[in-house]
Amino acid sequence: MYVLELGGQDDPFARREAASAASDVSPLAPGLAAARGVTDRARHLAYTHRACELVGTGDPDIESARAVLEAASLDREGTVAVRAVDVRASTQVDTQRAERALGGVLTDRGFAVDLDAPDHTLYAYFSDPAGDEETGDDAPGEACCALGWAVVDSLRDFGGRQPTDRPFFQPGSMAPLEARALVNIAGARPDRTVVDPMCGTGGLLLEAGLVGARVVGSDAQAKMVRGTRRNLRHVLDGAGHPAPDRYPDPGDWGLVRADAARLPLADDAADAVVFDAPYGRQSRIEGDLAPLVSGALAESRRLAPRCVLVADRDWSALAREADWTVADRFERRVHRSLVRHVHVLA
Repeated sequence: MYVLELGGQDDPFARREAASAASDVSPLAPGLAAARGVTDRARHLAYTHRACELVGTGDPDIESARAVLEAASLDREGTVAVRAVDVRASTQVDTQRAERALGGVLTDRGFAVDLDAPDHTLYAYFSDPAGDEETGDDAPGEACCALGWAVVDSLRDFGGRQPTDRPFFQPGSMAPLEARALVNIAGARPDRTVVDPMCGTGGLLLEAGLVGARVVGSDAQAKMVRGTRRNLRHVLDGAGHPAPDRYPDPGDWGLVRADAARLPLADDAADAVVFDAPYGRQSRIEGDLAPLVSGALAESRRLAPRCVLVADRDWSALAREADWTVADRFERRVHRSLVRHVHVLA
């Protein structure tokens, strides 16, 4: 079993993304999830900071954590360090005192401590639903301390890849952190093909390409297609790639100018479609957006068995009319006047 340290404040959304890289993900406590298995793809998750091999759980206090560690079978060799985390400041546990107490247990068991470059790092997570009311979760789990050996840390390189740093930028472009989560939920990974029929400046395509997927984008505006081409070349093929040695090889990519409801692609050409539909007042498209979104959803159904639709409103009825099942829907607040509705369709 594993414990996942979640990021952000929307635990159900974070768990949904984590399920793209882990099996049997379930609530453990606010900011924490349990998983039966974890793959290397966890290093490319946006809203999971790390995965740890679970040692045990107890009450969210230092004495309980010490008892869990004393009773555990510790099949590790080499140096160790302890990191204690008061998740979202929900327990008021003194993390320095917790680290000293748990470090003492490990030295008593014969381990040497190395705080700078340990062979193994033990994380002690303290979390309490009573101290965190912002999880967005109807079933946040119980108060607990979870101990685990770190096995996978996610790459936190999103800050160096902001939309304004790309060769082509337009206001309203999605942040890479959110884009990564969406393409992960869609199932982007090596040997899979992801289509974005409304690619805009290419943010979703960039993140899907970085995790190894083949990507195909289209947009009705020639300006957007040209700009996205510049961005894909810069990030996937050029100097803008964040760390080639820490990512899979980018998949092939292609772009076309086309109507999102009439794409020049064969039936079942993709493994997933993901797109950010125009937003009411921010859109330059005149009139009712429903026909545009409906056409794109029908075309997505022709192309792929999975779809993630992002919009500024609930388009679930249109999705069902296009023969999709709404497997999940999340409301993601961007700012006071914009809430993104994320529809996970199958």
